[in-house]
Amino acid sequence: MSDLPLSPAPASHAGHGAGRSPALHHQFEDLAQQHEAGEMGMWMFLATEVMFFGGMFLTYSLYRMHDEAAFAAASHHMDLWWGTANTAVLLTSSLMMASAVHAAQTSQRKLLEGMLLATMALGTVFLCIKGYEYYEKYREGHMPLFGLPFRYDGPSPEHAEMFFGLYFIMTGIHALHMLIGLGLLLWLWAHARRGGLLGEFSAPVHITGLYWHFVDIVWVFLFPFLYLIGAHG
Repeated sequence: MSDLPLSPAPASHAGHGAGRSPALHHQFEDLAQQHEAGEMGMWMFLATEVMFFGGMFLTYSLYRMHDEAAFAAASHHMDLWWGTANTAVLLTSSLMMASAVHAAQTSQRKLLEGMLLATMALGTVFLCIKGYEYYEKYREGHMPLFGLPFRYDGPSPEHAEMFFGLYFIMTGIHALHMLIGLGLLLWLWAHARRGGLLGEFSAPVHITGLYWHFVDIVWVFLFPFLYLIGAHG
């Protein structure tokens, strides 16, 4: 993404041909081709992420098949209210991110700054809620990590321990992706404050938006896998 221009260049350089946009790199014929190349690069990266998260979901599914009742019973110990709240927070953040992309493309600098800040704020709220959930699981003895003792009085404690282990691994990796996304959004906001990322220079906002939406979609799958399998009981 750093290869994409962020703001108008100062007065014309000799390297730019007559009528050639300052946002256009020399190796591309036009802005459409340049934007397609950047977007294709992000889609290729996201394809590798799909395989990565897909492997985790497959691992979870295989272990769950060994004892579905134990996984469902362990899921009862998840806080459905906080999980639902976090889902609403992330879905709203996706709306804010989409608004930021639109603001960048239509050269609305103040709106762009505001939507990026709103997206970052919602992402931070999500991580704070998740941190609180982690703390609660630690207090309950349901954090089978770092050699901590695991306490569980339900059926098949060994399978329940696997459920909670997978919960922390899967949501922890997702939270790491959230932190990376927040870093990217902060970088965009800093450039937007200086008047960049508008109009034909908005491609980095669009590409970052694709990443943010992907991370949100991953959570939409994590939520039912971890919180809802025991909700009917």
